[in-house]
Amino acid sequence: MKQFYFLLLLFTSVCFAQISPPVDLQSYYNGVDFSKNGLELFDYLAVKTIEKHSPFLTYTERHNYLYDADEDPSNVSNVILVYSGDSRNENEYESVSNPYNPQTFNTEHIYPRSLLDNSNAEADLHILRTCDISINSSRGNDPFAAGSGSFSSTGSAWYPGDDWRGDVARIIMYVNLRYNEPFTDVGTLSLFLQWNAIDQVSIIEDQRNAIISGAQGNRNPFIDNPYLATLIWGGNAAENRWSTLSNSKFSSLDYKIFPNPVSGNYLNVKANQVLKVGVYDVLGKLIMSLKVDSNNSKIDVSQLKKGLYLIKLESDKGTITKKLIKQ
Repeated sequence: MKQFYFLLLLFTSVCFAQISPPVDLQSYYNGVDFSKNGLELFDYLAVKTIEKHSPFLTYTERHNYLYDADEDPSNVSNVILVYSGDSRNENEYESVSNPYNPQTFNTEHIYPRSLLDNSNAEADLHILRTCDISINSSRGNDPFAAGSGSFSSTGSAWYPGDDWRGDVARIIMYVNLRYNEPFTDVGTLSLFLQWNAIDQVSIIEDQRNAIISGAQGNRNPFIDNPYLATLIWGGNAAENRWSTLSNSKFSSLDYKIFPNPVSGNYLNVKANQVLKVGVYDVLGKLIMSLKVDSNNSKIDVSQLKKGLYLIKLESDKGTITKKLIKQ
């Protein structure tokens, strides 16, 4: 039997403002007291995540949802594979009952299947990602460790890659919250907090959260707002995707983005104040960063490839993220 414990970091000099979920998530998070932090907030979110988890899927049933969850936003016939970022035809999944050839990817348990004590956890879609067969084999059950660049193995540990470390961190945090599985089996809490702060939520993660909640009822709260991990465990401050009750809301009157979709070379971001603008790809990687104001509102997007992006706007009133389509 594993020895479970909860590691609560002490907050000494940081005062956290109360956060509020966006309108579309308020019903889901009804009853969670977001004025709390540390263990109290952890318990609220754990109860919500557990009680919302219905139905429990079988491992075979993952085929009905996983390929929609991991769908390539730029090609609906493909899936995006974890660690490598490859886009593969969704029919190439490995199975003795699959007549399709070739079969190039299978299912990776980010928190290894053999280390999960709860039998229901093995089919929890939040833990599963499509993965190249050989890369899945290379990772095995190795814990995660620090690194840089693309995915790599040290022989006894695994680095998921710069573009995937945040995804991994938020999945591991979910497993700890939902099943009380320890961080120490797969890495360290301090490392996952660092990854959660460095690598922001991607379009794929938001897409997965929506598909999976529709399939099994519950959401990964650390995808909805990575800052929840900061409120619970401390560490480096992660992105706060929700408004704080102490700040003015970032009104749609404060900015305008057009045209969107954009087919030409320039995107206009008009605002009555200085805005910090970041453009991210589907994996959450920052590819453009600049500032705009009333005198400088054009952004050169000529080098962006066709596809789906996130555009993040920051002002002294808060932060808002929108989808951006380049045609």
